[in-house]
Parts: sequence; C-alpha cells; structure tokens
Amino acid sequence: MNTLVLYLALGAAFEMNSGLGRAVFLDRDGTIARDVNYCRRVEDLEILPTVPQGIRLLNDHGFKVAVITNQSGIARGYFSEETLALIHQKMKDELAENDARVGAIYSCPHHPDEGCLCRKPLPALLLQAADEMGVDLQLSYMVGDAAKDVQAGQAAGCKTVLVTTGPEQENIEGEARPPDHVADSLYEAAEWIVKDANLGAAQIVEDDSVRSGDDC
Repeated sequence: MNTLVLYLALGAAFEMNSGLGRAVFLDRDGTIARDVNYCRRVEDLEILPTVPQGIRLLNDHGFKVAVITNQSGIARGYFSEETLALIHQKMKDELAENDARVGAIYSCPHHPDEGCLCRKPLPALLLQAADEMGVDLQLSYMVGDAAKDVQAGQAAGCKTVLVTTGPEQENIEGEARPPDHVADSLYEAAEWIVKDANLGAAQIVEDDSVRSGDDC
C-alpha cells in the first residue's frame, strides 16, 4: 500500500469515528494571496508561491478546504460585493489551473467598529462553515498569518497553524495559547497538517484494534 492510499485509509477511519469530515480553513490575505492592503481590484490578487501545491496536497488527502476572510473594505466603501466575488472567482480559477480546489469562501464584510459576530478573531464563520460543510471542528485546522486567525481557530475548537507569509508578522509569543505549529509557507503548513491528522487517525485505528482485542 503506497503512502497516499494509507493516508486516505487513515482519514476514512478518522471520519468513521467522528461521523463528520475534516476541513482546513484558510485565511486569504497574507496566507493564500499577497497582502496588498485592501485588494480592491481583480488584478490586485496575486497567489503566493506554493499555495496551489499546498491546497492540492490537502485536497488529495481528503480535507475539505474553505476560505475564511475579513473584508472590511466593503463596509469602508473601497470595493463592492460584486468586485469581491470577481476577485474570488479569479482566485478559484488560478487554483484550478493547478488542480487545487477551494470548496467554499466565507467573508465578513463589516467594519471593525460594527461589533459583528462574524469578524475574526470571533469564530462565527468557522462555525457556519462547519455546519454547512459537515465537518468536525475538533478534527479540523485553521491556517492564517495573524493572531486573529489563530484565535478564531482556537475559539472554534480547531488546531491552528501560523504561516509567516504576511507583510507584518505579529508577535504572538505573549498569547495565552500559541498556535499548534508555525510554517514558512502554506505548502509547509499543509505537509504538517497531513502528518498531524494521520498520526491522530493512526491512534484511533490502534485504539479500535486494542478494544477489539479486549472483546475477544
């Protein structure tokens, strides 16, 4: 059995035990695309190096992938919902050219002063995504380049990865709960997630085997 088949089998065992799938939630600006201080035009979107390969790796190992992004530029009047939709379509098209798929995109359009519940670091969009996509948050991961991404993932019950691809890396050493992993790229984050998730799946299989042996 090759490595990919083994990983997929372990992932299936993981889902059978939880009854739900696994997801990786990705921040957009600074994680998937270069942060250009409010991406206002379709041509402003620039996918970061190795991002398609990282997302494809997650796809290949059975993870559902969704984007969770704060887009207060809408409330600020910098761009419209229609422009944001076009930007996201370009992102999906460029990823698809590399056989990488994003299943859903969840955006908060509100100004930080509005006090909405869907803006990271609050976890409402992750909770919505988990409900609509049928995933177990405890088996899922949040990846982003800022403390708010880590905090949102932790509040939702996910494991978290901080990527160092943002323009101004935030020092989160003083945070009460640091991320589970720090990666230099989304591809490196994806590699760690695959290994971490399947270590957990292997443990479930081993535990089930032990229990079955006890019943004999």
